Amino acid sequence: MLRVSRSLTIKQMATVSTVALVTICIFIVIQLFHFVQQRRIDYAQQMENVAHTVRQPLSEAVLKADIPQAERILNTLKPAGILSRADVVLPNAFQTLHADFEVEKPIPRLVARLFELPVQITLPLYSVERTGLPKPIAYLVLQADSSRVYQFILSTLATMITTYLLLALILSVSISWCINRLVVHPLRNISRDLQELPPQSILTHKLPLPNNHRDDEIGMLIRSYNRNQQVLESIHDEMSRLTTHFAVTDLPNRALFLALLDQHLSHPHRHNPWGVMVIRIETLQDANGVLSDEQRDILMLTLVEKIRSTIDDHTLLAQTGPSDFALLMKRAHNPFRSMRLARNLMLRINQPVNLQQLQLRPNASIGLALHDDTPITASEQLDRATSAMMSARHQGKNQILFFDPALTERAQKRLTQEHDILQGLQDEEFALYLQPQINMATGELAGAEALLRMRQPDGSWGLSEEFIASAEEIGVIASIGRWVFEESCRIIAAWQKQGINIPLSVNISAVQLRDPSVVSHLQGLLARHRITPGNFVLEITETAQIGDAEQAMALLRMLQQTGVAVALDDFGMGYSNLNYLHQFKALPVNKLKMDRSFVAVLPDDDTMVRIVAAIADIIHLDVIAEGVETAEQRDWLLARGITIGQGYLYAEALPLNVFNQRWLDKLSPTE
Repeated sequence: MLRVSRSLTIKQMATVSTVALVTICIFIVIQLFHFVQQRRIDYAQQMENVAHTVRQPLSEAVLKADIPQAERILNTLKPAGILSRADVVLPNAFQTLHADFEVEKPIPRLVARLFELPVQITLPLYSVERTGLPKPIAYLVLQADSSRVYQFILSTLATMITTYLLLALILSVSISWCINRLVVHPLRNISRDLQELPPQSILTHKLPLPNNHRDDEIGMLIRSYNRNQQVLESIHDEMSRLTTHFAVTDLPNRALFLALLDQHLSHPHRHNPWGVMVIRIETLQDANGVLSDEQRDILMLTLVEKIRSTIDDHTLLAQTGPSDFALLMKRAHNPFRSMRLARNLMLRINQPVNLQQLQLRPNASIGLALHDDTPITASEQLDRATSAMMSARHQGKNQILFFDPALTERAQKRLTQEHDILQGLQDEEFALYLQPQINMATGELAGAEALLRMRQPDGSWGLSEEFIASAEEIGVIASIGRWVFEESCRIIAAWQKQGINIPLSVNISAVQLRDPSVVSHLQGLLARHRITPGNFVLEITETAQIGDAEQAMALLRMLQQTGVAVALDDFGMGYSNLNYLHQFKALPVNKLKMDRSFVAVLPDDDTMVRIVAAIADIIHLDVIAEGVETAEQRDWLLARGITIGQGYLYAEALPLNVFNQRWLDKLSPTE
């Protein structure tokens, strides 16, 4: 039985109380400062009135230098009560007279700073005969007793806290009571009705619509529930009329599939890519009159199990006819993925089936219809996939077609590319070319970058610009990345056996950063080849869409433990560089690769070069300049403190054997 662990009443009571307390605390602070400021003004006004009463006699006494008389006048201010100081100060700030008041009680320094205590006024004393522009002969300084202000603050604060906390309690209880009556009670009644509902009444059950909730969200919830119950009831009636063959598979029929498809269309996430696939298994039609009912049931169950074992949990399978099946593909991101799923299903269906000493090789026709942004009903979407299936059936056995013929050609091309790439890895049609990274100040080799190349039809080695993007789209980038890692570790291990320790940079795809198995695979390679920490460098393109940044950070932190360094490639071309640096500074990012577009404009424009050099200097990262092609660019970079560069000025990407002969033979083995 389901139980409520945290009632809505408690949650909304806590929320309302929290909001009320925060609001009241802010109001108390504002009002307290207002009251204290008003009290300061009152004290200042009182002290000015007191000062004006003694101003004339005190001026005469000071002018005549009658010290006893001036002291008597100051002492007459003691009964004023609010004063803690009364002094006469000369214009040069020298104190001449001072009245003895009781020692002021100390107050906290923080209170004095916040409320600008003590309150003090200064009144000039003039000569009795004022001629021209008289200058003050002295100043009367009066200061209020800060302890009185402090006591006022404490009493006011205590009063406001008591009053407003009581008010907050009353408001919280009142608002919570209203919400409880309007929301919690109706929901509680609905939950109780559903929880106590007997199993035999599930399909026919309807919720009553409360009078006070006909036009609000609770009324909408109840009406939606009743409408869904009505649909399920009609579906149940339809399912009761299923044929024996449909009952064997225990799959949703056409009516239920359309209802579920319609529900998917009304879902808030309906704009996510999805599609419908219709499969007609010709062998089930041809078997009528040839196979017994028992054999046909076994064949049906075998084929359904094959389909189920090929699809994932996000694909809905239904039987829409005696030999037709429909699939709702909720993760059909593109035509290629849909075609690959259809190919896998076709291969599984075509596998031989043994039926009591009778061997069959089933044939099928498959139609695909991907959903676009145009408004369409569930029935229309299913009809599109069925139409594509009929077109595939007319072309011959075991054909797959999209409702849009152009998508079929595009998906077939992608499948061919996938096969060619995977076959190329097996047939050694790929190779790593190495481009040296040079210390431009000394001309010595500082490292190398591994670049992927593929054998072209004419025998040359190259790589198209869209190769990586295509490999990511068709899902083979993981296989390519594993091969690159293995080949790179083999190269580094061979160098280390010769006593040569230089870092080799390897590019990693954003898709690989989403795969947790990359870490274990790379850790195993580093351990098996005993790669020295720091010799294997991962280059991450700054503009790469890594998706879940937290997951990528976690993977890189795990690699940090095995001595893998990280370089940020194409630095300066991303959309949030400072945010990237903030995330990466906790990782072994010790290199920034300046984008070649910044180097290409040197020496005419060195703005970006200076910015990148300054950033790298602040966060203590090495900078590698890409695309260095002229001596002028080299000299300009050296003048800005950037010493490592790679580009055609030194060498293009070279085959491994050429790279070793040209660069590594110059190095003497390390001791």
